[in-house]
Amino acid sequence: MEESLRALLESVRDGQVPVEHAVDRLRDLPFEDLGFATIDHHRALRRGLPEVVFAQGKTPGQTVEIVGRLLEKEGPVLVTRTDEPVVAALLDAHPDADHNELARTVIWRQPQPRTGESGVLVISAGTSDLPVAEEAAVTAGAFGPPVDRLYDVGVAGLHRLLARGERLKAASVIIVVAGMEGALPSVVGGLVDVPVIAVPTSIGYGASFGGLAALLGMLNSCASGVTVVNIDNGFGAGYSAAVIQRAIARGARGA
Repeated sequence: MEESLRALLESVRDGQVPVEHAVDRLRDLPFEDLGFATIDHHRALRRGLPEVVFAQGKTPGQTVEIVGRLLEKEGPVLVTRTDEPVVAALLDAHPDADHNELARTVIWRQPQPRTGESGVLVISAGTSDLPVAEEAAVTAGAFGPPVDRLYDVGVAGLHRLLARGERLKAASVIIVVAGMEGALPSVVGGLVDVPVIAVPTSIGYGASFGGLAALLGMLNSCASGVTVVNIDNGFGAGYSAAVIQRAIARGARGA
């Protein structure tokens, strides 16, 4: 977004673009009112990352129109929490997308991972946690950082995690997804010196209360430096990891 704005202003300065044309292009730059949605086109300019479409509760037609308007701008377009009708409508209207059925995401303009930097590691305690873990991984990867996945390494068989110590050390941000009692983020937080983002899932037996047990366990983690997002919020964890990774990369370039 910033590069596009600079290019437009420079074109006006150099006489390549008429002022009237620039005004037309700038008219919808901050936001665009579709009647049923107001698209924040300035999100990338303010935050460095574009707006993401949350499909749950939207009709296929609404989602298709929002994505179409976002595709007119630069940068990746990510849709989360899709269902089959929404996916079918999106792929029909806007092909060349990457659909992750497990994560329930669709993305256009998937960037190549930035080389030469450490990345985000997504860990899941169990296979049942994979939909949330994949949502986190896809979201983080949508904004450029390398993403590694380490799945089914929960505390019931801790040796599975400890055997992958080098992959823990290679990451600059770690997302840990767990249900049941939610113990895994505390374990990981005690092993690494990087930010750990904990994601409780609603996976578990009756007394897990739909993920509340895992959430409370993570909020009460005895490992310092563990932060917690809401139940099943893989998107929130992935987005936060991308923001942290972006700051790390910016600091490295500045150094």
